[in-house]
Amino acid sequence: MSANNYPHLCREVGLSCNECTEVVAGQTARLCTGLRGKAVGQLFVQLYPHPACAPMHAHFEAAYQQAQRKGPGRKTLAVTAAVA
Repeated sequence: MSANNYPHLCREVGLSCNECTEVVAGQTARLCTGLRGKAVGQLFVQLYPHPACAPMHAHFEAAYQQAQRKGPGRKTLAVTAAVA
């Protein structure tokens, strides 16, 4: 099997394309706030350069925008409170 056999490699470790892009989009929204339109798309291409990931472009953008509207998630706050 090729070392670049996506999304098969991801599924082998328990990641679905939806879950992967949602989690990364949420983390990215917390770190890179205020990105719009083409900037989110360009970031997706940088994070996911493999052609097999390309169909998830719109899903990543939607998850990023949703995370931006929600602001920091409760999970992040809970982790911060636990560390403090």
